[in-house]
Amino acid sequence: MALNLEQKKAVVAEVADAASKALAAVAAEYRGLTVEEMTNLRAEARKGGVVLKVAKNTLVRRAVEGTDYECMQDSLTGPLLFAFSMDDPGAAARLVKDYAKAHDKLIARLVAVGGQLYDASELERLSNLPTYDQAIAMLMGVMKAPIEKLARTLAEPHAKLVRTVAAVRDQKQAA
Repeated sequence: MALNLEQKKAVVAEVADAASKALAAVAAEYRGLTVEEMTNLRAEARKGGVVLKVAKNTLVRRAVEGTDYECMQDSLTGPLLFAFSMDDPGAAARLVKDYAKAHDKLIARLVAVGGQLYDASELERLSNLPTYDQAIAMLMGVMKAPIEKLARTLAEPHAKLVRTVAAVRDQKQAA
């Protein structure tokens, strides 16, 4: 069913809104996926904070003009679905990667982050980025380590003295 001009404008506005707020984008070929599989993919995307859009490539070209994902314009060919990560840069990549493991018809074609277009092989690297909570936990671990080491270093002379006194006591009791 063909879209009229107003419907096309609405699609462009929807995709442009998602693209302007997104941290990363992944375009994947979905040819061969059933309706049920696409519905499951959309449900997983909603859970993960990913916006999924399926639109004609000509409309997406217009929508991404002036956004960080303008770099994708020349590579849009074939039936593509667009996954935009809203909260976590790696969310869309994780979604596509995990779903592609179970459904070999879903094939990642383009990966874009921060105005840079990457090959589909970079999907793995992007999907391995830590989430916000994981990154904070890693940072806290790095910040906490020197303090813990200082506390252990300051406590060690006292502990060594106690161990020495205990060893002398044990030696005297044994004799």
